[in-house]
Amino acid sequence: MAGQRARELKAQGRDILGLTTGEPDFDTPEHIQEAAIRAMRAGQTRYTDVGGTPALKEAIAHKFRSENGLDYSSGEIMVGTGAKQVIFNALMCTVDDGDEVIVPAPYWVSYPDIVLLAGGVPVFVDCPAAGGFKLRPADLEAAITPRTRWLILNSPNNPSGAMHTADELRALAEVLDRHPQVWVLTDDIYEHLVYDGAAFATMAQAAPRMKERTLTVNGVSKAYAMTGWRIGYGAAPAPLVKAMTKLQSQSTSGPNAIAQAASVAALTGPQDFVARSREIFQQRRDAVVDALNAIDGIRCARPEGAFYAFAACDALFGRRTADGRTIASSDDWILHLLSSQDLAALQGSAYGVPTHFRISFAAGLDHLREGCARIARACEALSA
Repeated sequence: MAGQRARELKAQGRDILGLTTGEPDFDTPEHIQEAAIRAMRAGQTRYTDVGGTPALKEAIAHKFRSENGLDYSSGEIMVGTGAKQVIFNALMCTVDDGDEVIVPAPYWVSYPDIVLLAGGVPVFVDCPAAGGFKLRPADLEAAITPRTRWLILNSPNNPSGAMHTADELRALAEVLDRHPQVWVLTDDIYEHLVYDGAAFATMAQAAPRMKERTLTVNGVSKAYAMTGWRIGYGAAPAPLVKAMTKLQSQSTSGPNAIAQAASVAALTGPQDFVARSREIFQQRRDAVVDALNAIDGIRCARPEGAFYAFAACDALFGRRTADGRTIASSDDWILHLLSSQDLAALQGSAYGVPTHFRISFAAGLDHLREGCARIARACEALSA
């Protein structure tokens, strides 16, 4: 809704400041670009194996061993056209009509729709701000039924930036021990965007016994500023990977050959870019969160990872705009930001939390400061 309105206003010539983009604003590192050029010149422009080239699978296996302490064979790894395709493949291969998939809220917008496309039923579990937007073991236990097939965990989370610690994952695993029919899909795409020196953990690492029923999903898009290269990957027990690969063979076939060669360079080459970008994002996070919390009517917890600020706007509900409209939801608030301040953000209702809104700090500090100033002016323009 807000996105469509923003496009309409842009078409009218309005200068819309967008803070919605879920991708780094940096160029892909040069050594990765050069690897793609070398691959083209070497004739690596033909079909690859459906589930990924041997070189990329080897690089992924090395990444899992060195960074996560997880051992996967080539037959337990597959590469897709982005992490979203890996998730799609898994749910399409395993979810039957009426099967349930637990989706903690806030959630990335694609999870419920992919579950629905597979014929499943998304079961939303509220993870309130007071609990750090994290799934609690008791709430997980209450959501599981005999029809439950998957739990989806996205940590660090889009949109909240919340991240489960290893101990918190082990507590969730204790619940899952009592329900062996439930598999875990961990979306770790923001693994390297973790702040304040915190340690990243993933389920198969924190609770090794869960590895036999866990799909660990990741990709190169966020860490290496490679969103447009469209390479994601997953690791899981071989029977699941085999089924996912077969599905991919009848849909898109193998991922882009040149992008796969570039991804090998990303995973095996210099990693200094990752540390530099993480430091920049942390500085932006602090600037944005401090600015938001200085605004009367806005509250924002400091995200532990990713590059989004997920701020509460419910203190504004009931206030009225200059033209007499009442702010009754995050949708109303987002439209007010857009119409009164030419600022595009995203409503929390899209993520299952209608009391909040999301802005991306994957933008320069000048844009972020201006965006926060516009939010402040939008608040000031409301009357009781």
